[in-house]
Amino acid sequence: MSRGTMPQPGAWPGASCAEKPARQAGAASPGPARAAAREGGKAAAGGQPRAAPRGPAEQEEDMYRAADEIEKEKELLIHERGSSEPRLSVAPEMDIMDYCKKEWRGNTQKATCMKKGYEEVSQKFTSIRRVRGDNYCALRATLFQAMSQPLAPPPWLQDPELTLLPEKLISKYNWIKQWKLGLKFEGKSEDLADKIKESLSLLRKKWAGLAELRTAEARQVACDELFTSEEEEYSLYEAVKFLMLNTAIELYDDKEKGKEVPFFSVLLFARDTSSDPGQLLRNHLNQVGHTGGLEQVEMFLLAYAVRHTIRVYRLSKYSTEEFITVYPTDPPQDWPVVTLIAEDDRHYNVPVRVCEETSL
Repeated sequence: MSRGTMPQPGAWPGASCAEKPARQAGAASPGPARAAAREGGKAAAGGQPRAAPRGPAEQEEDMYRAADEIEKEKELLIHERGSSEPRLSVAPEMDIMDYCKKEWRGNTQKATCMKKGYEEVSQKFTSIRRVRGDNYCALRATLFQAMSQPLAPPPWLQDPELTLLPEKLISKYNWIKQWKLGLKFEGKSEDLADKIKESLSLLRKKWAGLAELRTAEARQVACDELFTSEEEEYSLYEAVKFLMLNTAIELYDDKEKGKEVPFFSVLLFARDTSSDPGQLLRNHLNQVGHTGGLEQVEMFLLAYAVRHTIRVYRLSKYSTEEFITVYPTDPPQDWPVVTLIAEDDRHYNVPVRVCEETSL
C-alpha cells in the first residue's frame, strides 16, 4: 500500500511504535471496524504484538504529564492571555517543533516516534494550532481548516434544497427523531427539524461570509471569532453530523440496491453497532460530542459529507505506509484538501503555515 492509501481495518487502532503510551489518552482500543470486518469475511491485518512492560529506568525517563492533566487542559483550552479572554476552540499557533519539545520530553520509544513524526511534518508546515479535545475535535479541526481556506463556498452548500433536508428526511425516517443534540443544546425545547435547518443555514451563512473576505488575515480573524462563539460553533457541528447521516443514508440505500459504493461504506455497515443508518445514529453519531469522537471509518464518512479530502499525519504511524492517510482513498480531483495531525487516532490538531519551498 502506498502513501495515502486506505488503512486496512486491522491496522486502524493502536500505534506503530509498539509501546504502552505514557499518555493514556493515546492508547486506542481495537475498534468495531476491525471486528466487523473480520466477522464479515473481510481481510484484516493480524494481531499486533503487545509491547513489553517498561522497566523502572525507562519509566523514570518518561516525563510526560499525567493523562488527566492533559485531558483537563483540552477541556479548558483558553486564550493564553487569561481566563477573562474568550475561550478558543483552536489555540493560537506556535512553532511546531517547539510544541513537540513541550509535549514529548521523554526518551521512550513512543516519544522518539512522535518527535520523528513532528520533524517530518515540519518539513511541510512551520506551525501548529492545538484543538480543544471535547469529542468534537475531528469535526472542529476539519471544519476550521476548510473554512479558513481562501476558496469559494463548496457548491453543495449553496444548493437551495440543503435546508429542506431535515424535514424531508425526518418525515421519511421516523427514527431520526432519536437524534441527540449536543450538550450545549440539552434542555432546550426546540423542534428537531427546525434546529437542524437552523444549523445548516448558519453553516451556509458563515462559510459564505468568510469566503467574501479579501485577505487571508481578515478571514483568519473572522474564523477565530466564529470558533470562540460556542453556540454558533456547536450549531455547525450539528449541521455536519446531519450531513454525515444524510450521506450514510444515501450510501446504504445504494448498497441495498446493489449499486457500487465506496469500500469504506461496506465496512461502516459491517459493524455490529452500525448495520444500518439508524444504528449508526444511535450508537455512533449521537455519541459524538458526548462520550466519544469519530472512529477511523467515520473519517471517510465525514470527508464524503463535506466533500473535502482529509489528509492526516498519523504520528504514531511514523515510518509506515499509513503515516499519511487520506480520506477518502481516491478523492475527486476537484475536492479541496484539509490537513490534520493526529498523535493517537483520537485527537486532531491543525498544522498551519506551509513552508515556502514546499506545498501539499
